[in-house]
Amino acid sequence: MITGLKGANLALTFLLELSVIVALAWWGWTTGPTLPLKIVLGTAAPLIAIGVWAMYGAPRSARRLKGLAYWLLRIVFDAAGAVALYAAGLHTTGVAFAVIAVVNCALGYLWKQE
Repeated sequence: MITGLKGANLALTFLLELSVIVALAWWGWTTGPTLPLKIVLGTAAPLIAIGVWAMYGAPRSARRLKGLAYWLLRIVFDAAGAVALYAAGLHTTGVAFAVIAVVNCALGYLWKQE
């Protein structure tokens, strides 16, 4: 039973990572006042997040953070997605995302799922 829950939590972690990218793109598109800025923000924000995660959070990265540094990165990364959704006007979705991310991180930390 617990093995299945751990697997589900890892799958949720991956879905949250993808959702952060989508949330940042959505935020950029809805925040930009003009079409060129919408395109720049909607593209740059997710690309920066992808770069940071690829360097420091991805499992196969040579520079992958460990321990507390990893968990701080996860918290900031997930918070960026929640804040992006909230700032884009999706208040309920942003709050729900934050709650799900907190539970996911707490379980991941307890189960040592780095």
